[in-house]
Amino acid sequence: MTPEVCITVESPLSADALALVEELDRDLLSRYPRQNIHGVELQKLEGEQGFFVVARLAGWTVGCGAVRILEPGIGEIKRMYVRPAARRRGVAQAVLTTLEKTAKTMGLHILRLETGTRQPEANALYEKEGYQPIPCFGEYVTDPFSVCYEKTLR
Repeated sequence: MTPEVCITVESPLSADALALVEELDRDLLSRYPRQNIHGVELQKLEGEQGFFVVARLAGWTVGCGAVRILEPGIGEIKRMYVRPAARRRGVAQAVLTTLEKTAKTMGLHILRLETGTRQPEANALYEKEGYQPIPCFGEYVTDPFSVCYEKTLR
């Protein structure tokens, strides 16, 4: 039986969060040119600007995700990542569900996100969870690798 995923809102500057973000950036660099990786200043994922979550399985840090506030009622999912050894165990879906629930409690009713053409596993997850493709927005408009999605939270 697979242990239950435990997800908590934490500082994006914690040691666990920083280690996960570093791994995520290495993964993205293996898929895309550096100029096509769209990170975020981690301190902008706290307080009124957003939030960051860390996922654990049996105490082992396995994944993360975040939401930054774009404008009143609208947030953007950022920094979604699951360590390779923990994939296919429902961690990404659990992180996404937690991001959506926490976003709703913050008064957000729409979540947007950007992923890439070289991340078919991410695209499949978002589509399965009800995210609809939208035209690229903001800094992603001119990026040929960007794929953007949106979901209205109910």
